[in-house]
Amino acid sequence: MKMKKWLPIVLAIVVAAGPPDGGHQARAQQEEPSSPRAAAPVTFLQMNDVYSPAPVDGAGGLARVATLKRNLVAAGRTPLLIMAGDFLSPSVASSIFKGEQMVAALNAAGLDLATLGNHEFDFGVDVLLQRMAEAKWQWVVSNVVDTNTGQPIGGAAPYLVRTFGLLRVGFIGLCLVTDEINRERLSHVRLIDPFEAAATYLPRLAAERVDVVVAITHLPFADDRALTERFPEIDLIIGGHEHYPLMALENRTLISKAGSDARFVARIDVNRRARTDAAGAAAAGPGPVERFYELLPITAAIPDEPGTAAVVASFESKLGVELDAVVGTIRVPLDADTVRLRAGETNLGNLFADAMRAAAAADVAIVNSGSIRGDRVYPAGPLTRRTLLEIHPFGSVVCKVAISGRTLLEALNHGVARMPATAGQFPQVSGLTMRVEAAAPAADRVRDVRVGGTPLDPARTHTVAITDYQLSGGDGYVMFKGERVLVGPESGDLVVTALERFIIGRGDAAPAIEGRITISH
Repeated sequence: MKMKKWLPIVLAIVVAAGPPDGGHQARAQQEEPSSPRAAAPVTFLQMNDVYSPAPVDGAGGLARVATLKRNLVAAGRTPLLIMAGDFLSPSVASSIFKGEQMVAALNAAGLDLATLGNHEFDFGVDVLLQRMAEAKWQWVVSNVVDTNTGQPIGGAAPYLVRTFGLLRVGFIGLCLVTDEINRERLSHVRLIDPFEAAATYLPRLAAERVDVVVAITHLPFADDRALTERFPEIDLIIGGHEHYPLMALENRTLISKAGSDARFVARIDVNRRARTDAAGAAAAGPGPVERFYELLPITAAIPDEPGTAAVVASFESKLGVELDAVVGTIRVPLDADTVRLRAGETNLGNLFADAMRAAAAADVAIVNSGSIRGDRVYPAGPLTRRTLLEIHPFGSVVCKVAISGRTLLEALNHGVARMPATAGQFPQVSGLTMRVEAAAPAADRVRDVRVGGTPLDPARTHTVAITDYQLSGGDGYVMFKGERVLVGPESGDLVVTALERFIIGRGDAAPAIEGRITISH
């Protein structure tokens, strides 16, 4: 690791990712007055990509995070709770409340700083502006401009300087600007390249003579890493977008990502010591930046902070009522029978695939039948959100990949490989038709594939909507691994949200078996 002599760095790492009481002694020792961390004037608590204010599978929960922050205050620390984007959406609750429940819970938990992620734009700019106005925390957004005002969106600060004791800390906030943000949702908004924005505002922080530079980002890790290469003056990147905990030291910059849904909070204590010479006497110039890193699991061992818990509970109660709301009318029975779904085309399978293809704006869609549940025929009539969750209870995300016709054919052949047995991998499709010779060898059963009415060209590239489960190789769809991902799990819509939007857009629906899959036995 190479370091510039004029800007030295000190890093200490404690990973407390085991049982919540297992690392108690080590953490308690770090709180001793003699611990180097104890001298740090500010403690950053990082979250990113939080889609539920309540615990998920027993982990996370903003009421527990609120307790963590309050305990640090009681211990004499100065904690700053930071969100690195993606929290207004997606979730079942957000499809109903449009992120209102997240803002209310984060307000109660004491969020201090946040920047935008790609999912903050899911409901359009006007809803985003409303949520930004409801927030009690400070927004720092360096590269999203409201063209109506020419200023950062929602009154956000393009950069920020905060003082903690004698330590001056400068912040910028950078959001990704790729096609993962639907441009149809960006009325009166201009997205600026994050590197261009950093080049604009980092010199202003230098002019403010800050001691530490922090970039709060919602960028892919590769972009965060490139940011450190181009702007080595950044001491710390508090980042989001990836959904797994990540800590990396790139050149002299620490990059941290805390996973998703507040299952972990990254604690980063920051200080800058005075420079001394070899004899220990004071010397000219800036001293080393110290960053003490700890990954804290958020578990039931941390009690709920009552005020935050009450806010979360109130929205959970409202959600129960809202799930019975009717989203549209189905004019024909929907066939969710497991045996039929996993062995042939069904009208519900066609509805799923059509909704996913529309959500991803893809050429075709392939959905594994195992992701469609219920195992019954739903009668025609009003369709509620609760029924949609019964049909798809997994929380899967719509992804989009670019693949060759050859790989598309491989995926379709895999989908029918276990016939005549029923199997969750059986493909429900949209945007294509195919004929299946069930008696042919398992890897070569699919014939006469037509995409949009045109015969399949093995060399032509097609965009395909699939679930994140399939993208990761679920149900044996390993051919998607390593393919070019256009919309990944971090950016796509929930499948149930895609279904609801698809049905609402039509008012009612009458999906039918259309001969998309013809099977010859």
